[in-house]
Amino acid sequence: MADAIRIGFVGVGQIAQSHLRNYQKVSGAKVVAATDVNAAALDKVAAEFNIPSKYTDFHEMLKRDDIDAVDVCLHNNLHAPVTIAALNAGKHVYCEKPMAGSYIDAETMLKTARKRKKNLHIQLSTLYSKESRVAKTLIDNGRLGNIYHARSTGHRRRGRPFVDGYGTASFVQKEVAAGGALYDMGVYHIAQLLYLMGNPKIERVSGKTYQETALDPARAKRSGYNVEELGLGFVRFAGGLTLDIIEAWAVHMNAFEGSSIFGSQGGVRLAPFGFFTTVEDLATDSTVDMDGALYRWANVKEVGDVYDSSQHHWIAALQNRVELLPTAEIALNTMLISEAIYMSEKLGREVTAAEVKKGSVSTAKKL
Repeated sequence: MADAIRIGFVGVGQIAQSHLRNYQKVSGAKVVAATDVNAAALDKVAAEFNIPSKYTDFHEMLKRDDIDAVDVCLHNNLHAPVTIAALNAGKHVYCEKPMAGSYIDAETMLKTARKRKKNLHIQLSTLYSKESRVAKTLIDNGRLGNIYHARSTGHRRRGRPFVDGYGTASFVQKEVAAGGALYDMGVYHIAQLLYLMGNPKIERVSGKTYQETALDPARAKRSGYNVEELGLGFVRFAGGLTLDIIEAWAVHMNAFEGSSIFGSQGGVRLAPFGFFTTVEDLATDSTVDMDGALYRWANVKEVGDVYDSSQHHWIAALQNRVELLPTAEIALNTMLISEAIYMSEKLGREVTAAEVKKGSVSTAKKL
């Protein structure tokens, strides 16, 4: 058994508790400390998850030399300052998505990780789904041929935080969250496709955002809602590859079909999973036994648990049992696409990746 990885948490809110439950399923993870400015919430979570050490100032926790990694579970505009502080303190960092509130902040996080020679992992759970693992195997083995286009879709009929009845108002305030549907849910779908496409170089992006669906008047007033509920984009990559995006928090429409990838020899739809090809002039739509394949990969090919979840993969990488997937690089490109959509909306035209990088402004908040 590899050595246990000792973890400290920054933030103990709803998403942190989800992380903590996931770590309970990973034999190599040991949560030894947590910090939060809300002392009462910290006490409650520490008791529930048997966390021995508590701090209300995360800087104090970072002084410990017995913590291997820090898990950052805060609002988007707090990701960069806390992650950078932890990296500079010599810790590996697992950070919630989106990577940060702006491209420039996310880029600084990655540059700091490289400078300090520490691992930076971003919570992109869709990379470990059955669908992603099967699609990646098909792609890597050439079953799709030359990939030339992909479609990223995300749908909620009524799923805006706070104003539709769940979560806090912080999720719909640009000053805290930096973005809406694209940053909350679009991250998962866009990153999943970037991963499957090999994280290609972005050249140009066109986009549009909307906030049109009616709000409850009282919730609208209390929320300070100023982010998008619908985000649209079209991305051109180097080499001619393209991606179109639709991500909805709220829309007068039933569910969209799942994200998909088009290749010269075949195509994949991720939800529900399907593999499409042509055999002897026969258009063939295939369903597959994903569970059976994953079982054999884990046991016959002895892949084990290293891709069972984002947390499993993170701990396995820190134990040197597997090479860490480039989640920070994928998350950075996802930030670039999202920020490009916002810039395109503002300017009313297509924008280049260079324009976004040059014009990106830090939204980081001190904690």
